[in-house]
Amino acid sequence: MTAPNTPSPPMHESHLGGLKRIHQGKVRDIYDVDDRHMLIVTTDRLSAFDVVLPDPIPGKGHVLTSISNFWFGKTRHIVPNHLSDYPLERAVPDAAERALIADRAIVVRKLKALPVEAVVRGYLIGSGWKDYQATGHVCGIELPAALRMADRLPQPIFTPSTKAAKGHHDENVAFDAIVAEIGAPLAAKVRDTAIALYQFAAAHALERGIIIADTKFEFGVDEAGTLVLIDEALTPDSSRFWPVDTYAPGSSPPSFDKQFVRDYLETLDWNKTAPGPKLPADVIAKTAEKYREALRRLTA
Repeated sequence: MTAPNTPSPPMHESHLGGLKRIHQGKVRDIYDVDDRHMLIVTTDRLSAFDVVLPDPIPGKGHVLTSISNFWFGKTRHIVPNHLSDYPLERAVPDAAERALIADRAIVVRKLKALPVEAVVRGYLIGSGWKDYQATGHVCGIELPAALRMADRLPQPIFTPSTKAAKGHHDENVAFDAIVAEIGAPLAAKVRDTAIALYQFAAAHALERGIIIADTKFEFGVDEAGTLVLIDEALTPDSSRFWPVDTYAPGSSPPSFDKQFVRDYLETLDWNKTAPGPKLPADVIAKTAEKYREALRRLTA
């Protein structure tokens, strides 16, 4: 399922008269279609430090949907995903409503979501860097001494976190905590699949001038217990994308993702709790440009 090329108008929240909204996440609005299907609308909301900011990023939902659909298609050999063949025209028969979401909506299978953020890190940055500075470990994994910010790790590591509700912060946890939550066999499957997805995508992106520093996956299981990739995949919202040509360890590299917004927010006197601050027009425009550049490089 491929999104149209023409982005819809900026959207902070979706409104569909014919369907019941059953969940609103930090970025996505989810609607009930029938017993087996849901409609996911990816808005232009931007969440930073787990707080949804008041200003939409124009075209963001279109970019996220297009990139996710690209990766869903490229990674079917690794893990099945939640996309369905259910037509959008059937889910949203009203042409006017459908036009507003056509480039940012997908109809997916209903699955049992797992209560874990499956984070894979190939480079030391963000909360992983902060944990390493404090303890020499990330999620219980001991790392070599004297690593610098943004250093490449010897091999990718699986560093899961809890799934926080909107307005709350995710919490890094050790692998044992995931085993306790979902059982050892499924936890191992999630870990191994997430690392395989990261390695495949990182190689693809590197050929196109992008380093995927880290990324977050979400998984569900179907009625047969099969692991399925859900939500989004390897987007500028769920990953850190760094341009290869300017990468240098020792500082936070420039990026094709929302790190640009995070860096701006770090300059403010804000305690990282809701409500989030408004963004200047130039930050909004530059962020939108970075998202579009990630789409162009990855999928061209």
